[in-house]
Formats: sequence, C-alpha cells, structure tokens
Amino acid sequence: MVRLWLVTAALTGLSEVILAAFGAHQLKNVLDEYGHAIYNKALLYQMFHTLAILSVGILQHLFRQRSFSIAGWGFLSGILLYCGGLYILALTGIRAFAFVVPFGGVSFMIGWAGLAYAASKASIE
Repeated sequence: MVRLWLVTAALTGLSEVILAAFGAHQLKNVLDEYGHAIYNKALLYQMFHTLAILSVGILQHLFRQRSFSIAGWGFLSGILLYCGGLYILALTGIRAFAFVVPFGGVSFMIGWAGLAYAASKASIE
C-alpha cells in the first residue's frame, strides 16, 4: 500500500500542476470571477490533500500500519469528488455537478479522522 499512496500523491500533484497551468493560461479569459474562485479553491484543496496522501504513504512505511489507508482513501475520494465537482462546476457552470461536492467534503473529513485514528494506534518509540 505504501507504493500506492506515494504514486497516487505523485499523480494527484502532477495533475494539480497541469490543471493550475491550464487555468492560468487557457481559462484566463474564459472563466468569470466566480468561476476562477471555484477553480482556484479546487486547486488549493487538491494540493493540500495531495500532501496529505504523501504523508499517508510515508507514515504507512514508517509504522507498517495498514490503518493509515483509511486516511488515504478518504483523501483520494475527497479529491475526486470535492475537487472534481468544483472543476466541473467552474468549467461548465452547471450547478447540478455541485451535488457531489459535499460528499467530497465528508470524504476529506473521513480522511483526517482516519489519520487521527491511525496515528493514535501507531507505535511511536
């Protein structure tokens, strides 16, 4: 699982940089102020949670504890649902896509709670 989280962090980080460049160059004159705000919020949350996934991989390697994966899955599903929903909303303006965003927020909460649980069970010497 360690490799999964490290590769996932690399890929979500890479996609964040690509989406940021796309937003800065291709969407500069396409999105209105509201669309830019939504898009930038998605970028911010994606990068924060990419770093959280990277942390999961490192912690799982250090403590050899599979329970860190709860956090990893929460963070990854949050990126897909929360950030993905915001990207689609910003690009299309169709508010129906926003229905997945709260599920992504809950996924992020599960990720952070899972990280707290796993850390509380880790054998720290």
